[in-house]
Amino acid sequence: MSVTIKDVALRANVSVATVSRALNGHQNVAEEVRKRVLNVANQMRYSPHHAARSLSSRRTQTIGVVLPDLYGEFFSELMRGIDQVARERGLHLLVSSYHGHPEEQGAALRTMRGRVDGLLLMSPFVGNLDILRDNLVPTMPTVLMNTGLAADGHACVGVDNYGGARSMMRHLLGAGHRRIAFIAGPEDNFDARERLRGYTEAMADALPGEAIRVLPGDFDEASGHRAGQSLLAGGNLPDAVFAANDMMALGCLFALNQAGIRVPDQVALAGFDDIPLSRYVHPALTTMRVDIAELGASSLRALLEMEAGPDAATPEAGLLEPRLVARSSSVSATSRPGLDSS
Repeated sequence: MSVTIKDVALRANVSVATVSRALNGHQNVAEEVRKRVLNVANQMRYSPHHAARSLSSRRTQTIGVVLPDLYGEFFSELMRGIDQVARERGLHLLVSSYHGHPEEQGAALRTMRGRVDGLLLMSPFVGNLDILRDNLVPTMPTVLMNTGLAADGHACVGVDNYGGARSMMRHLLGAGHRRIAFIAGPEDNFDARERLRGYTEAMADALPGEAIRVLPGDFDEASGHRAGQSLLAGGNLPDAVFAANDMMALGCLFALNQAGIRVPDQVALAGFDDIPLSRYVHPALTTMRVDIAELGASSLRALLEMEAGPDAATPEAGLLEPRLVARSSSVSATSRPGLDSS
């Protein structure tokens, strides 16, 4: 016998109306009551309107997509991949952004309950496990994208950020660069942490005595521009700059151009992601290519393969391997006149 909303209300010692408001994210529910209702619903494996049945039944023919943001080329490419598979399968998408705020993420997840047959969630922020556990329905098929959290057995599809950063460092070091600065992403972002880890370990392995130079960034053009200005103000330009994503690399490129610094003649530059714009700037940006659209497409395909229910098999976590794309923004240090590459 399936669990009803009345069963949840009885166990949580609240009214049916309160359960409905709590599950649908309404604000007029005390936080303590909301958490109690969600915990009971999860324990009883309650799902409104039986939305967690096998995707083959497609009761709503709708897939929920919850992302940290919708702005920028990365999310545009991600949605392009998801939408392509959805259209092929005759599915609709219900898309929500939580703008990087954990509390908004919880509200977005609660809003999806009963309205979608499955969920794609990108939650790259370190430390969000409690929020996911409080708001993900155990019986709803869910795939986590680029999430460094093994949240209660949900399937994960992501990018090998660490391996990609190591590959870029091999390229820059192999080109003869030694003083390599890194523009980091947000401190609480899993992708950013893995790319920073790849940089720092590659520097430590290849050049134990060389100083590691890390500048703060926020995965946007403005923070890359600020990092570039900081490098210029320091008066000791590095051989190369590796930015944790292309948007920051492009912001840094603008700062260097403004100051009359020639890229790559004076400073080599590299990014990560290979957003479409990276190949159309001058000089074209060396980067690690992540098939962002395929990340979205493969996540939805994994979701469609899942079967609902507590005993359903969960696809194994998958990592997409980034590929080095060497363009004209990086160059061998030995080709620079008068530069000692030793």
